[in-house]
Amino acid sequence: MGSVSDLPVVARKLEGKVAVITGGASGIGECTARLFCRHGAKVVIADVQDELGNAVCADLGSAAAFVHCDVTDEDDISKAVDYAVEKFGKLDIMFNNAGITDSKKKSIVEYPKSDLEKVLGVNLVGPFLGTKHAARAMIPAGRGCIISTSSAAALSTGLASHGYTCSKHAVVGLTKSAASELGRFGIRVNCVSPHGVSTPLVTGFLNLTDEEFEGLVASVSNLKGVILKAEDIANAVLYLASDDAKYVSGLNLVVDGGFSLGNPSLQGTFMGVGT
Repeated sequence: MGSVSDLPVVARKLEGKVAVITGGASGIGECTARLFCRHGAKVVIADVQDELGNAVCADLGSAAAFVHCDVTDEDDISKAVDYAVEKFGKLDIMFNNAGITDSKKKSIVEYPKSDLEKVLGVNLVGPFLGTKHAARAMIPAGRGCIISTSSAAALSTGLASHGYTCSKHAVVGLTKSAASELGRFGIRVNCVSPHGVSTPLVTGFLNLTDEEFEGLVASVSNLKGVILKAEDIANAVLYLASDDAKYVSGLNLVVDGGFSLGNPSLQGTFMGVGT
């Protein structure tokens, strides 16, 4: 039997692949872009944050390129996909990651219609357009992988506003619907649903530091002793994008430490009842 030193070096999982990542200039998208490049992919970062996006690409060198993209604008999405194909020759992976938070008004009585429309535009219409135009590029090749970012809010209520919750539920439905249609073309479609992750978008919205937000999430988490990081979600996306998941399609990969398994408020309520 060979020694540990005889084991093969783990290959780069995305060698020769080309990916578009929306919302890739910061947060989960940035972490994923960096991880994809380390695994051999060429990455197009599509974002409205021009300065940040260009800075990330400058750091990544020739493996990455930036394109300005508002995911609610179909022409922008179409151009981002076409840019990837023109620059790198093809499109293997589409990561629909761009998203926003919305109103802090949680009551449906107070919740503005305009906030609902805005959050649905980015969080749902964006992944729809990304899926549509990625499929356009992938169908002729007979292969491809499309991944979208949903949320633990798609499984547990009370974590976010009505608009955000609706948008993330809908992303799961879009994923399953697209997976059912596109499988015949060799295209896999999945999504990932993170629990609370400290990103500039979230901490800025809540006016909290990273440590404050992570402490808040830890206080209500199911899995103790572990802090969820953006890098953990990037690793989940890497799995879905790689050949390790070559027969995985229509999956909502939940990364929430078991939070959605039950209602924490009921823990202990019925323990000992009837004994």
